[in-house]
Amino acid sequence: MRVNTKIIGVSVDLRRLHMASDGDFNRKSFTTDHTGFGVPFAVNPKRTDVPRNAARPFRYMDRYLRVSQGEVFYATELLAALEGIERGPAGNTSLAAALKLARELPEDNVVVQETEYTGAGKHPTVRLTFAKDMGIEIRRGNPRGNLPGKKIIIPQTFADLSYEEYPLQDLKKKRIENAVQGSKTKLQDYEVQFLAEEVKADTAFVMKAQRETTHPQ
Repeated sequence: MRVNTKIIGVSVDLRRLHMASDGDFNRKSFTTDHTGFGVPFAVNPKRTDVPRNAARPFRYMDRYLRVSQGEVFYATELLAALEGIERGPAGNTSLAAALKLARELPEDNVVVQETEYTGAGKHPTVRLTFAKDMGIEIRRGNPRGNLPGKKIIIPQTFADLSYEEYPLQDLKKKRIENAVQGSKTKLQDYEVQFLAEEVKADTAFVMKAQRETTHPQ
């Protein structure tokens, strides 16, 4: 049982790059090319290969953060240089956020970084070379200037690492919206209860989101 513990999800920011587009696929420049789409699968878990899967992140998450490709490439090189651990960038997405987050917490707090794909993907140098071949700008600077598919800006120093907070309430509403749109009829009481548990909210939150979906202002 977790006591005074927060679970924080992290995704790489690949906004505006559609995972079903061949053109966008080649402009993601990021490890195995399919990673970083945490948001679409979080708000519509039935899109996975196993529709009735147990991946229901909102039941557990307390916060959701986004980091840029440049910050993850920086964290990947940092880990290799300081610890001798070399792995694909996908495995360092949460590390990039954890490095910044740890500096904001009280000294006696402990950050446990968990990741999937610890060794997946190609070497970061290969990915950056591929990005250049695709006409993507690669440079050092403020990572907030990253523009997926157009610019990868790698931090100059450790202090440049940052993250963007993604409001969980917005994501939870989107999850309910997808459930409503995927249903041919009005949600039944048991479905409302299930969704309330899934997004860690009360049934009133689900009903309100359902009304806003079926009768938008």
